[in-house]
Amino acid sequence: MAFPAEVLAEEEELVLHLHPHWKTALGPGLLVLIAVVVTAVAWVMLPVTEGGRIAFLVVAAIMVYQGVRYGVAPLAVWRCTHYVLTDERILLQDGVIARERRDLPLSRVNDHVVTQSVLDRLFGTGTLKIDSIGEQAVVLTALPRAQQVQTLLYELIEQDRLLRPDDEDTDEDEPEVPVQRKGFLFKKQRR
Repeated sequence: MAFPAEVLAEEEELVLHLHPHWKTALGPGLLVLIAVVVTAVAWVMLPVTEGGRIAFLVVAAIMVYQGVRYGVAPLAVWRCTHYVLTDERILLQDGVIARERRDLPLSRVNDHVVTQSVLDRLFGTGTLKIDSIGEQAVVLTALPRAQQVQTLLYELIEQDRLLRPDDEDTDEDEPEVPVQRKGFLFKKQRR
């Protein structure tokens, strides 16, 4: 399923659009294949008697349940999970029927960490955890090319900071608060 372009703002540019790594789909795909094979073997091996048909229907029902619950459903979730980097924010969208989308502006990112196991290093994947101001965190699991994505994220954050100067630099432009005067029109302050 493609990521909807109408989610992006007018001036916003899509930089990177990824799904979780294909290794995430290996287990569910293998389970669907096993369910089909077991159903086919039951069709061939069970006798064509009344008891054999009932046994086949029981085996087929179990395999359909297992295949859909632990195979097809995770494959659909994998396919409907989107990791999107734009020049302004990070978007994480997932869900097949009910959708959840989290947006994290680049200006609010405090820290980003890539974690890789040995298997992740072999496949070139990893988990990217992005912390932001206000105790929000975004976790991108099974992220393909995790180290390159982290580098790209760093570059996007730096570009965003150059385009939007810090609030600390604008303190000089703020007007000073006038000092209260003592005198005829003003009350004297007691200490």
